[in-house]
Amino acid sequence: MAVIALEGMSFHAFHGYYEEEQKMGGAFILDVYLTTPSVARAAASDDLDGTINYETIYFICNAEMKKTSKMIEAVAQRILDRLSYQYEERTEHIKVRLRKCNPPLGGKVACAYIELESSSSGGSQGGGGRSFNDMDDDDDDMEFDNFGSMFR
Repeated sequence: MAVIALEGMSFHAFHGYYEEEQKMGGAFILDVYLTTPSVARAAASDDLDGTINYETIYFICNAEMKKTSKMIEAVAQRILDRLSYQYEERTEHIKVRLRKCNPPLGGKVACAYIELESSSSGGSQGGGGRSFNDMDDDDDDMEFDNFGSMFR
């Protein structure tokens, strides 16, 4: 078993319940963890085809962070859904933690966060969300596994 993770992805995004938050934006930090049964093939071949490409993970997260939402729960659920769809055959468990830095609460608070998890046997936990197939027509339809080839 192996965990492939991206921690501390920083974004300036326009998520928030209040109009001011959606106009000014704020700082968000995103962590994702994908548990896969094995990376032995990638370790032996030294090739991306045998593992989960973290460049693709970042691309998915970045695309979802650009879509304004009132609730960070909605953003985290979209990210979880897209990662689950993209890697349904390669993962056993996925965890997404989205932190909103300095939330407007009238006092000093470092962050508020939502953490969602899914497993290959039980689906996502932490509330109902849209499935990948329910997403809007303007959502990205590109093949994510080929994303990295654009930079080679």
